[in-house]
Amino acid sequence: MTLRELRDEIDRVDREIVRLLNQRAHLARQIGRIKRELGEDEPVYRPEREAQVYAQVESWSEGELPPEALRAIYREILSASRAVQRPLRVGYLGPVATFTYEAARRHFGSSAILVPCRTIGDVFAETQRQTVDFGVVPVENSTEGAVTHTLDGFLEFDVKICAEIELPVSHNLLARGRLEDITRVYSHPQALAQCRQWLSERLPHAVQIETASTAQAAEMITDTTSAAIATEAASDLYGIPIIARRIEDVSTNVTRFLVIGPRMSEPSGHDRTAIVFAVQNRTGALHEALRWLAENDVNLTRIESRPTRRRLWEYVFFVDLDGHPNDPNVARALEGLGRSCSFLRVLGAWPVTSPAVRA
Repeated sequence: MTLRELRDEIDRVDREIVRLLNQRAHLARQIGRIKRELGEDEPVYRPEREAQVYAQVESWSEGELPPEALRAIYREILSASRAVQRPLRVGYLGPVATFTYEAARRHFGSSAILVPCRTIGDVFAETQRQTVDFGVVPVENSTEGAVTHTLDGFLEFDVKICAEIELPVSHNLLARGRLEDITRVYSHPQALAQCRQWLSERLPHAVQIETASTAQAAEMITDTTSAAIATEAASDLYGIPIIARRIEDVSTNVTRFLVIGPRMSEPSGHDRTAIVFAVQNRTGALHEALRWLAENDVNLTRIESRPTRRRLWEYVFFVDLDGHPNDPNVARALEGLGRSCSFLRVLGAWPVTSPAVRA
């Protein structure tokens, strides 16, 4: 075929793609109408259904596009399909250009309405009040560990985890002056910690000042002696040059985010569940509690302890485990765990995707 013929064929395919996309959107609108007529309280966003769609699309593909490209395309198709039923409002740790903003945008697509919140606690509060449909909060970094404000939020607010997002994180130093002139570095505590060695070697005398977010750090740059550790998007948004790129101490730096909402995800066949519990202060109490997981063949993937803030030296344990609360072995384990614990709450469940495509 000639170049002109190939381009004409691409135009024909594009017309067919647009027709089919509109057909899909029409079907999505009909689903929304039927749910309203039946009075069903079914959410527009269903993580387990979307996980199934992604898996099906990847299994059907036999052509040139790699799985990550198909996922990126279908992320926007799903986002637009949700919007024809009702646009989703998603709260995140603001302002625009934070890593949480990027995680929310990548997960929910460009048709979602992203609502900035001042703190992680505000994301929880707005989600519980249902002024937003869902919230996105950071929970863990691969080099610095747990985000304690998020763990504390699960103790204070009544929301459920329904999805997770893994986002590769790269830090940049933004400044209006030269590196040798910098006396103050602003950023979120996690970002400062993730760049500790670089800052020690390159800016040993600069004062490190914590901010609520990396984007807020960029807003603080008003002279040539201040710098911020922030995203490339923040550099573009606030017009501050990047004077050093990829300054994180560990190149394989990933942050895990959780999607919170009014209900957990339904079973998808490949799920993870999060719980929080407390045990009595006696010998062997934690071992007895965890024994229920082992005896029911439930794999524990993560455990983290946090002070309860109610009594001195009293702790709760946050645990992630493989499976869904509806799975028989998980249900048995949770039932036994509840008998052994002084406090137990299921924080949510969500479909697990492969690491390569979680972001």
